[in-house]
Amino acid sequence: MKLYNYFRSSASFRVRIALKLKGLPYDYLPVHLAKGEHKQQAYAALSAEQLVPMLETDDGQRLSQSMAIIEYLDETYPEPALLPADALGRARVRALAQAIACEIHPLNNLRVLKYLVREMGVSDEAKNTWYRHWVRTGLEAFERQLAGLPAATYCYGETPTLADCCLVPQIFNGQRFDVNFDGLPRTMGAFEACMKLDAFEQAQPSACPDNEA
Repeated sequence: MKLYNYFRSSASFRVRIALKLKGLPYDYLPVHLAKGEHKQQAYAALSAEQLVPMLETDDGQRLSQSMAIIEYLDETYPEPALLPADALGRARVRALAQAIACEIHPLNNLRVLKYLVREMGVSDEAKNTWYRHWVRTGLEAFERQLAGLPAATYCYGETPTLADCCLVPQIFNGQRFDVNFDGLPRTMGAFEACMKLDAFEQAQPSACPDNEA
């Protein structure tokens, strides 16, 4: 398999975590978002959305959107499972994952932040305030979701799930912008538990070959 991704992309980070948790080898193909490589002809010819990540399977099929990619991996390589076996559990985990991927992330990804500065004339300080507000607000809602679930080591249960694949990259990005994580015990407890696992450590941006940090 080949993974087209960018080291600092949280959506790419999600897929790297899933691949590492499942022990699946892949070729790491960097697409530098900050330099606009995702819009250049070579990549645009492969990706209709001109976004990362994109997974190319062993038989040459190309898949976009991190959540769809991870669910494909979970169905194709079922162990260890990233979604619970029961329908209710799967719904709970998907809700947690989507709270990050659909509610928090779209408001603070790179293209939105660039648009705020370049097209709307927003200052860097105001942009960072925007980022911190929406991430903090979203994580407070995430914490309330977790508080309504049984106590667990990870977001849901005693093994990492799709929800953890989404949570960890969001916390990493939040750290870069000095988001306040105080008062989020279940959220940060799950994050800290994840970071004790090799799969999460090996997938993080500093471990990527295109890392410039």
